[in-house]
Amino acid sequence: MKETILMYGLFIVGLILIIKGGDWFVDSARRIAQLLGMPEFVIGATIVSLATTLPEIIVSITATARGNVDMAAGNAIGSVTANTALIMGLCIVCIPTAVERKKFTPKALMLLAAPAALILGCIFTERRNLVFEGESNNYYSLSVIGIAALAIIFIIFFIENFISIKNSSQRLPNHEESADDEESEPQDGILKSIVFFIAGAAGIVLGAQLLVKYGTQIAESLNIPQRIISVIAIAIGTSLPELVTTVTAIRKKAGSLSIGNILGANIIDLTLILPICSIVSAGKGMGSLAVSVASVYTDMIVCLAAAAIAIIPTIITKRFRRWQGVALLLGYAGYVISIVI
Repeated sequence: MKETILMYGLFIVGLILIIKGGDWFVDSARRIAQLLGMPEFVIGATIVSLATTLPEIIVSITATARGNVDMAAGNAIGSVTANTALIMGLCIVCIPTAVERKKFTPKALMLLAAPAALILGCIFTERRNLVFEGESNNYYSLSVIGIAALAIIFIIFFIENFISIKNSSQRLPNHEESADDEESEPQDGILKSIVFFIAGAAGIVLGAQLLVKYGTQIAESLNIPQRIISVIAIAIGTSLPELVTTVTAIRKKAGSLSIGNILGANIIDLTLILPICSIVSAGKGMGSLAVSVASVYTDMIVCLAAAAIAIIPTIITKRFRRWQGVALLLGYAGYVISIVI
């Protein structure tokens, strides 16, 4: 009984550390980025998205190193689905934001391309039987071509962001005004941001380790497959920084920051985390990252469909519509119910 209470308690502690650490990390990252004079959408798609993606990175890599492959892939894919269908859906319903097509379209198309490349990178490999959690299941391997495609998308994403940041800096006020702004910023404020940045990162790392370890134990004790607990409980848990950012953005009517954050975080989740996990898996002698057949034909398809609903109409109309948010939220509810029942 005591061991069960401790297991659930430490799982909750892991979630709290990720939530609070992510909160500190996001706030300090936003403050540091704002000192660079970048617009909200660019901040959201770069600094804030990198910050809010840290939980997924740590959880997936830790899970891969421990041999929990269903949790590694499930967390990354589930986080993207939760970010798009649940969190972006909530944001769109509350703030049906207009978008600047020139800035929005490149990242939007990359978000569509990433899950498509991931699906193709899996289904064109042979299936293999692997034993996890005491059961033999069919898995695909993330192919070298799939890894290369994801890596190329990430490089394009990085270059596009670099260009956006460079263009933003060129539109800053003259040097004298920038210098005045810097002088007006108290030194202790900058140091405080750095301290919270480091503390937030430490909380996320420790919380992620607790989440993986005790999330696995809870799944095993309840006879719940790792895939289900990964794509729902842990995926939503590691997406809480994005949720915090979105709720804050809704409260402050800063929808563009939230949308940029979610787009950037999703691209990083798919194009950076899974290739790294595949490298870690190969380094551990387990071959390329194993992805369950159910994950490919259900979780990834739902992820791609959610991205299409959020992106394609918006590129055409240059604005998010409330019906998209409603469709995303209802679709996510149906998805969760279908894999739990």
